[in-house]
Amino acid sequence: MSKVHTELLTMHLGDHISKSYLAYPAGQESPQPGVLVIPEFWGLTEHTKGRAHQLAELGYCALALDVYGEGWVGSSAEEAAARMNALYSDMDTTSERMKAYLEALKDLKQADATKTASIGYCLGGALSLHLARMGADVTGVASFHGNLDPRTIIKPGSVKAKVLVCHGEADSMIPDEKVQNFKKEMDVAGVDYKFISYPKAQHGFTNPQATENGLKFNIPTAYNKEADVASWNELLRFFKEIFS
Repeated sequence: MSKVHTELLTMHLGDHISKSYLAYPAGQESPQPGVLVIPEFWGLTEHTKGRAHQLAELGYCALALDVYGEGWVGSSAEEAAARMNALYSDMDTTSERMKAYLEALKDLKQADATKTASIGYCLGGALSLHLARMGADVTGVASFHGNLDPRTIIKPGSVKAKVLVCHGEADSMIPDEKVQNFKKEMDVAGVDYKFISYPKAQHGFTNPQATENGLKFNIPTAYNKEADVASWNELLRFFKEIFS
């Protein structure tokens, strides 16, 4: 695995100051596929930074986003949910920021602007899917236990990205009705997508702290090592496919 260079990347988007985490192979001599890594509703935690670091070890240029600004991380589920809902309540602003984040990634000298992806967890999965639904010029997007509800109407042929969804079959936050609605939406729009459900996996199944957080804040989240490993390997296969 490659040694990794990390740094804080500050982006000024109007009055929104995003203090994001950039990781890429140390000594990199040529641009590599660039990946946005969008966090759960907690904000830019060490878990999300760790995912970016893992990707950089594998040769990718990864930008873990501070979507709330000023590096804010929630100390309670209630606080985090309030911040998340604020993003959802103003999708015009959120959409513009998502476009700006993607352009910032493409502008990095370490990133290949023709090979980009967005991956995300929980809130980050929803925002990655939103990038695809917007028709953004991104090669692929992946969602892990992400909200599947559309926040824009897509037309057949408008989605350019290939889509991967890794879903917990036991996720009580995303009932089967929403899963079926999502698949129908993708099918009608002719999206190239893959949807994988992991048996017994609950919301937050990729985060080792999910079980502890679930008990502490009385929310239905739990870590599932088997689903975590399987979905990560699925992501790496997805990247191999879309970046080849």
